[in-house]
Amino acid sequence: MENCLICNRINMIKEGANKYFITELETGYVVIGDHQYFEGYTLFLCKEHKNELHELDSDYKQKFLVEMSKVSEAVYKAFKPNKLNYELLGNGDAHLHWHIFPRRLTESNPKSPVWWTPKEIMYSESVKPSSDALEELKNKLLEELEKIV
Repeated sequence: MENCLICNRINMIKEGANKYFITELETGYVVIGDHQYFEGYTLFLCKEHKNELHELDSDYKQKFLVEMSKVSEAVYKAFKPNKLNYELLGNGDAHLHWHIFPRRLTESNPKSPVWWTPKEIMYSESVKPSSDALEELKNKLLEELEKIV
């Protein structure tokens, strides 16, 4: 799907051009978020271009959900949040992909949904990790994933 942001990101992974890519699992790709307002923010991108979970074959769907839970466990262990938020939305990008947000009590509004964070803050250039910080985040998460997967 040429107009699909997620498919384009997956193609970048396949071409070795996605610097946020961490690892490939059977049903998807693990990437660290471009913006790290919520430190450790991770995405799990489904390999199949589908809009809804029920569109996946039953066995594939079960594996996708189990792998997402393993990715989220690794996020939890790597970044030690107080809570994780899991979201599979698809309103903006109609391709199955999980958002895994580490949440901390030290946030300005820790009980509100992440999407209530103003976009100019959540997507600010100041929360894009430097190259060194990005590598550190990726290595930390990969280390935990390798223990679980």
